[in-house]
Amino acid sequence: MARPFCPPALRAAEVMLENEYCLFIQQAEAVLIGSGLIIPKAHRESLFALTPAEWAATFTLLQQVKALLDAQYQPDGYNVGWNCGEVGGQTVFHAHLHVIP
Repeated sequence: MARPFCPPALRAAEVMLENEYCLFIQQAEAVLIGSGLIIPKAHRESLFALTPAEWAATFTLLQQVKALLDAQYQPDGYNVGWNCGEVGGQTVFHAHLHVIP
């Protein structure tokens, strides 16, 4: 099974920000301008598998992502969300938080 959010496949995306536990990527083919994903560096199938340190790092990175996107796009709002499990809309089984300005 291909893992698009694990190295080396992840190199196809542009890493905009990162910390010890996670990174924020934007993909060139993104349909929604400025949208991206916060992804744990360790393979975790869903958000429920994140460690407390990964949760904290995700929150910290989300604040940095918001500051970056505010400066670049001045959006009026955001959609931020996780899809978890096939029925929940998850199609890539590596946890990832959608950030859409």
